Amino acid sequence: MLTKSYNVVSVMSGTSLDGIDILYAKFSCNSKWKFQILKFETVSYSEKWNKKLKQLTKFSKGELNQLDDEYSLYLAERILEFIQKNKIENLDFVASHGHTALHNPAEGFTYQIGNQQIVADIIQQKLICDFRVQDVEFGGQGAPLVPIGDKLLFSEYDYCINLGGFANISFEENEERIAFDICPVNIVLNHYVSNLGFKYDDKGKIASSGTIKTSLLDELNGLKFYNQKPPKSLGFEWVEDSVFPKIDSFNLEIKDILRTVIEHVAFQISKFLNVEKSSAIVTGGGAYNFFLIERIKALSKSKIIIPSNEIIEFKEALIFGLLGVLKSRNEVNCLKSVTGAYKDHSSGVIFHPRN
Repeated sequence: MLTKSYNVVSVMSGTSLDGIDILYAKFSCNSKWKFQILKFETVSYSEKWNKKLKQLTKFSKGELNQLDDEYSLYLAERILEFIQKNKIENLDFVASHGHTALHNPAEGFTYQIGNQQIVADIIQQKLICDFRVQDVEFGGQGAPLVPIGDKLLFSEYDYCINLGGFANISFEENEERIAFDICPVNIVLNHYVSNLGFKYDDKGKIASSGTIKTSLLDELNGLKFYNQKPPKSLGFEWVEDSVFPKIDSFNLEIKDILRTVIEHVAFQISKFLNVEKSSAIVTGGGAYNFFLIERIKALSKSKIIIPSNEIIEFKEALIFGLLGVLKSRNEVNCLKSVTGAYKDHSSGVIFHPRN
């Protein structure tokens, strides 16, 4: 008989490099899945790690493997600190996304660092991780993976949108969950605002002082990705190849770049929020960019809902905990309607600690 409740520590590191989100939550299921967030924390990256993680696509295979070893050790230490600091004793397992180093499903590969046996050994806990690889092997995009959690934990909203390094959306259509990456967000905004000495544009204030460069906006909106049909996903390599060179060719002031990118993001997102009397929950770091939210609201018909801070910041980490729960039950946690894989499946790798 399957257990009906699970105490899980879940770990997530996104492409925007805000830090490592670590969360302790209880999941329970009678007729419907429910959750209770008990503890949560974001561990900021040091300048050294921030610099390394920004350069992942430039590393050789050997360098990347070595960095994977280092990052796995670093991640294990952060998880152990979280468990000890919060005196967590009732724990079924740790579910970890790791950090995406390479993601190119069209070429048949995806690589997340930090998903190694050493993590389980150091924390001395069962570890469920590496959720993307199997889906790519099954012909899928390996992303997005959060929509199963949107379906099971946040079904009261018509649309679930996350504004992280990239914007992604999930929703029900013809009794299937549909989800895909929409466009880059913080991965671009943070890149340019860093030239002014800031990690991010607080509340979008700098962007709001800029002017839209219409010709750049048209070029961004004309990128081929936006004409592709789902399933589809984005990676940092695409931003490096297709977005940064286009923006840089205009030689604009930073405030005008940010203003134009904000309009681009709001326009791309609003294309999917055009149903009257619908609701959209918005999470991720971009939910704090008040100017971006203002522009999305202005261009959309859906009611935009900003939830509590812990849901804004930790929804993705929470859902990776649920992915771990479903994997532990050998239940579907990866939907073919979302990723394009040839079948629904229960994805992830399980490591047990060695004494």
